[in-house]
Amino acid sequence: QFFNVSFIKTNREELYTMDKNAKIYIAGHNGMAGSAIYKKFKESGYTNFVLRTSKELDLRCQEDTRLFFRQEKPDYVILAAARVGGIMANSTSPAVFLYDNLMIQSNVINSAYENNVKKLLFLGSSCIYPRLSPQPMKEEYLLDGKVEPTNEGYAIAKIAGMKMCEMYNRQYGTDYISIMPCNLYGYGDNFDPVRSHVVPAMIRKFHEAKVKGAPEVVIWGTGNARREFMFADDMADACLFLFESYSGNGFFNAGTGNDISIAGLAGLVQSVTGYKGKIVFDSSKPDGMPQKLMDVSKLADAGWTYKTKLQDGLELTYKWYLENYSKFNGGDING
Repeated sequence: QFFNVSFIKTNREELYTMDKNAKIYIAGHNGMAGSAIYKKFKESGYTNFVLRTSKELDLRCQEDTRLFFRQEKPDYVILAAARVGGIMANSTSPAVFLYDNLMIQSNVINSAYENNVKKLLFLGSSCIYPRLSPQPMKEEYLLDGKVEPTNEGYAIAKIAGMKMCEMYNRQYGTDYISIMPCNLYGYGDNFDPVRSHVVPAMIRKFHEAKVKGAPEVVIWGTGNARREFMFADDMADACLFLFESYSGNGFFNAGTGNDISIAGLAGLVQSVTGYKGKIVFDSSKPDGMPQKLMDVSKLADAGWTYKTKLQDGLELTYKWYLENYSKFNGGDING
């Protein structure tokens, strides 16, 4: 039964108890966000997962998605599958980001409804907020202005997914909730030079410059833009918290409540990787939104806050990158 009210208890031992053996479908379980959520739910005692890689199930295909849901009949769904990328990928392929994400979201959410899924969690993004939104960005600022042009396709798709959850709740009495994470980084991130986000892009760039003895590293933009970063394992913990404690038509920002300039981030990554050369900023390249800092007081008031400091998270991520470097470079980490 769906109740159009929130119910959140701050003591995690008192949270709504789900059947640990209920079937949970995690869409996107191989991605950074999805794999972190998968790990967190397993650590919390959940045992019955249904998983498909993108090669096994193309969620952009409506018939394939509907067939999968009819056959598997999951009790719960976590929608972490998405086409994601950094400013370069979003700028050069906006139609792809719009189309792929709209199709994935629409097919999964509607199939969940058709097959009586008890609860669904949708992962959005902080890019849903207007480019010139007041800072920090509150949930109520959604749709108060134009989004950042460099990731417009992705942002519009994420807004549509969140609104789809909200409107299915209103019309059909479903229990679909949404969380809007800030910029994520962590284990399993995408370190591709073209498609990666800023943290993995910097880690790879600084590491390779160190190995090659390059005199400088060039970073896109002026370095003045400010961003908020959260370790993916913390985001997964927030998802579990909301999944077990909230039902309603609101949505939640999830972040640290702290931001840093791109120049400051570059300095941290330089320190973590041990690169000794010079950092150069290419101001001919776009900065994106001037600032993306989210107001996380709503989730904090509910009883959840992040745990991993940026410096610690970057060190963990760089260690993971070194241990898995051959996947990205096709060879030894030392050149």
